[in-house]
Amino acid sequence: MTAHRSMTRRAAAVAAAASAAVVLAACGGGSDSSAGHDGHEKTSSPTASASAERGAQNAADVAFAKGMIPHHRQAVEMAELAETRARSSDVKELAAEVKKAQDPEIKTLSEWLTSWGEEVPKEGGSSEHSGHSMSGMMTPEDMDKLEKASGKAFDTAFLEMMIKHHEGAVEMAKTEQSDGAHQPAKDMAGDIVTSQSSEITRMNKLLGTS
Repeated sequence: MTAHRSMTRRAAAVAAAASAAVVLAACGGGSDSSAGHDGHEKTSSPTASASAERGAQNAADVAFAKGMIPHHRQAVEMAELAETRARSSDVKELAAEVKKAQDPEIKTLSEWLTSWGEEVPKEGGSSEHSGHSMSGMMTPEDMDKLEKASGKAFDTAFLEMMIKHHEGAVEMAKTEQSDGAHQPAKDMAGDIVTSQSSEITRMNKLLGTS
């Protein structure tokens, strides 16, 4: 009877030990799994952060978009005048390139503002009429002068005004490059600096001042 009880106790002890081993193994597995999950989160975190950074915008981005839209609209308006008033084929060609480049950028800038919950400047609104206070913007008097000019006089006025206009855009774009957070906006600003700086050089040559 005593031997039987001893064997029974040993069997129970072995079973208990086996159960404990299983429990410990399960806990260990859970720990490994948790570590693996944590490891996965740590691996994906930088990607998520980078994505968030690419999508982020700050006050400089908003100011860039809100300022560049009316700025571009005025450049397009000036370019459209060149279609019928310019005499030089070089001026007409340049004007067409300005319009082709800046029309799509206006659309993109407007889409960014909408996605950020910001108001898009109204076309022909008070913000545009007072926009000559922005760097490089023409005054209503400047635009009136350009509208009334034609032939060689128009070409000269157009080039002089567009150089000033482009210089203002380049200044605004450089501010976006240094202060902005939204990478696509910074990329657009870089394109503006490159393309419009090149066009300034081209226009100075057409004026015979370089």
